[in-house]
Amino acid sequence: MEEVDPILERRAREARASKEKTLRGVMIVMALVALALAGVLYYVWKQKSTLVNDLEAEKQELTEQFVALQQDYDTLSSDYESINSQLDTSRAEVAQLVERLKKTEATDRAKIRQYEKELGTLRSIMRGYITQIDSLNTLNHKLTADAAAARREAAESKKANEELTQRIENYEGQIATGSKLKARGITLAAYGNSDSKTVDRSSRVKRLLTTSSLLENDLAPKGPVRVYIIVRDPDGIILTNSVRTSFDFQGETKVASASREVDYEGKEVDLAIYLNDIDSYVKGLYTVEVYTAQARLGSAELMLR
Repeated sequence: MEEVDPILERRAREARASKEKTLRGVMIVMALVALALAGVLYYVWKQKSTLVNDLEAEKQELTEQFVALQQDYDTLSSDYESINSQLDTSRAEVAQLVERLKKTEATDRAKIRQYEKELGTLRSIMRGYITQIDSLNTLNHKLTADAAAARREAAESKKANEELTQRIENYEGQIATGSKLKARGITLAAYGNSDSKTVDRSSRVKRLLTTSSLLENDLAPKGPVRVYIIVRDPDGIILTNSVRTSFDFQGETKVASASREVDYEGKEVDLAIYLNDIDSYVKGLYTVEVYTAQARLGSAELMLR
């Protein structure tokens, strides 16, 4: 049996010990790296989860604000048919926005910001309704007081009585009907090469058609009336062609997409205005606003695929 060199044996043991020590060090480093990566992944996941939760909470809060606004609109009412009609339109718009918001992902920041802007606009419109109703109520109270005074004066003279009675009837008539033109049934439709069939694909659209009816109003001025339409694409840009026109509205010059003159004699009259020669259309929601130089008649929407 060969004699083992103690020096070589010791060196071998030292080598094995060193190797094991090195291996343990590598394993410790790898464990620390794995732990660090796990920490980073957990931090990223936590941040993403927090962001998504924040966005969901923001969407929920915005939805609750829309629902509260919807309830506020439901509580508004007036004794005037024209205002009630406008309120019905605004209520329908709020209801549509609530449904769209519920279907919108919380991470779609562009849509959420758009809904926030529309919420502010609808709140401003509601404040306008409240101011208008209060003003009309105040005016109505004043006219009621004037009518009472007129009746007292009428007792003094038959002639004065007839004149004042006529004034009272005129006041009441003005409150009930108003003198500005109003419209109903505003629609926006798209047509291709055929004028008899509508289309809903943006690539097939050749022209847009706005239709409406001017309502009967004995107090409205009679004669030629020019009606303007302002059509906006999904980015809010006004669509115009080579015959673009403009008009003054409440001290502001507005650019119109198209216009048409109709002969208004106090009776209901239908009208249709085409918008032609637009180079191309894109997918999305198009809107049209209908005006005369004296009043905004209403609006409509069209979704193109």
